[in-house]
Amino acid sequence: MNAAVARQPVGCLKAALRRTRFQRSWQRCMATEAASPSIPRTAFSQRQHMEQQKVAKFQIWPQVPSPRATHPDPMPALKQQEIARLDPTGARTRLFSREHADSAKVGDVLMVTTKAGEPFSGAFIQLRRRGVDTAILLRGQMMKVGVEMWFKIYSPTVTGIDIIWRKPKRARRARLTFMRKPKHDMGSVDNLVSAWKKERYALRSKAKQGGGRQVR
Repeated sequence: MNAAVARQPVGCLKAALRRTRFQRSWQRCMATEAASPSIPRTAFSQRQHMEQQKVAKFQIWPQVPSPRATHPDPMPALKQQEIARLDPTGARTRLFSREHADSAKVGDVLMVTTKAGEPFSGAFIQLRRRGVDTAILLRGQMMKVGVEMWFKIYSPTVTGIDIIWRKPKRARRARLTFMRKPKHDMGSVDNLVSAWKKERYALRSKAKQGGGRQVR
């Protein structure tokens, strides 16, 4: 008890010192800062001020409206325009259309005629739909060697695409890559092409004979 009584005045003195320190710090915070002397404007600062005035007087035009507001994606319209230019009659589009009943299907035998070289005939094993770059893959045989060629149906170098033979049953696959194996390879299609040419020649001759009789 005597020790506690002896320590009590010391504790009161410490509390008084803390209060005085807090009051001094509060007075320093509330004291106003002395006003800094004004710095005279130099030549460089005057030049900057003139440049700022010029920029402030510069007229800012409103932003030009983006064409995406009216045409969000112009590529589909551009592709349709190119297809209409390359295929004005729409015959090739209908030949490989999904909605058309008489369109060519994978498994059929097609013959493609180009401006340079002889026509190439082979089995239609794949169709790659890419808009203007739509292409077909034909597999034929030359000199008893299997040959595959890609043809773009809208290419200006392709003058004609004919269906030589239609497959009796619809193929269950979109890509007949299994025909590359010897077991399923169709081989040469020259016999089908020759039979198609004979039938076409016979139909033309009959049409000419019928037209000549009507004229007489």
